[in-house]
This record gives sequence, structure tokens and C-alpha cells, in this order.
Amino acid sequence: MRVALVDYDSGNLHSAEKAFALMGRKTGAEVFVTSEPEAVARADRIVLPGDGAFPACKAALEAVPGMVEVLREAVEGRGVPFMGICVGMQMLADIGHEYRDTAGLGWIGGRIDAIRPSDAALKVPHMGWNDLRLRSRHPVLEGITEGDHAYFVHSWQFHPADSAHLLADVDYGGPVTAIVGRDNIVGTQFHPEKSQAVGLRIIENFLNWKP
Repeated sequence: MRVALVDYDSGNLHSAEKAFALMGRKTGAEVFVTSEPEAVARADRIVLPGDGAFPACKAALEAVPGMVEVLREAVEGRGVPFMGICVGMQMLADIGHEYRDTAGLGWIGGRIDAIRPSDAALKVPHMGWNDLRLRSRHPVLEGITEGDHAYFVHSWQFHPADSAHLLADVDYGGPVTAIVGRDNIVGTQFHPEKSQAVGLRIIENFLNWKP
């Protein structure tokens, strides 16, 4: 099984590659980083990391010739299992409102809005460890329990249009989306590669997932 981490000059590629490669050795998966659409098209799993502002990440992804088209054909057309991480997850939405309105990939209906905690003492960005609240059963969450910790660094959050696509959230002065998913697509707002045993288990589950 070949697992492509999409390189578009955005995201924590080095740490993500290390975590996925570690779980790849456990599951028998070959993990590689690529900016070549042809290599992504041949992959059995696709991972889209992302770090920074939504408009910049989307522009960088679109700047790789043919990449968005290949992703659409693989993920939407052929049902290749896909994971988005942080801004890579946010780009699954219809639209992001960071700095300016920017169209997302539209694979999971919803929007990206600023985090506005009800408690003024809570700072934005939402940074550090938080307890997951599981909202739906999903194979990628096998072995994950209520209250497990994940590591977040973000100021914007995904509001899914359909609550059935919300797999987990956290409390940060109100609910903040942590994981979304539908069909062959899953996305984590937190960084699984930085979330120690919980993150590694989610990565392992993704590599074993057969949607």
C-alpha cells in the first residue's frame, strides 16, 4: 500500500512524514512525500497536511499544476481514502473566511470561521492539549476514548453543515470541531503527528481503514 503525503510547500511535512512512516512500518504501508500529481494518482491513501492561513494554503495547492484535479479524481471519483490535517482538513469545507472569502474543495459541506470562546480568558489561537469529545463512531477512532488528548494550534475552525459529519469536538469556551468525516474522507483539526499515542493510533487506523 502506497501512502502519498502531498507536498505543496505548506504544512508540517517533516513531522507528519516521520509519524506516518512509523505507522507505515507497523502496517506494511510505503509512505512517501510528493509534489507530483502523477504519484498522488497512483497512491492507495492520500494525506493533505496544512499549516498557516487558509487562503495561502489553498493558493499554494492550486499552484501545483494538476494537483487539485488529481485529488478530485482520486478522492471523489475513485474513493481513495483521504486524510486532511489542520488547514488540510479546513480546505475540505465549502468556504473559508480567514482574511478574505476563499473557496475550499467542497468535499464536506461547511465553512471555516474564527474561534470566538465564550470565556474572554481563553486565548486565541487555541494552542496546546485538549480533551476529545467523541460525537460519532468511526473506524479511524477505533481505540480512541472520550477524554483522550490531542494537540491543537489554530485560530479558525470548521463548522460542518451536516452534524453527521462531525466525528469529534473539544470544549474551548464552546464546542470546537476536532474531526470531520464522510465516506472515504476524514480530517483532523489537531496534529496527529504531534499528539503522541492518540495521534499515532489515529494514523494507524487510517492506514488500515477500508471505507
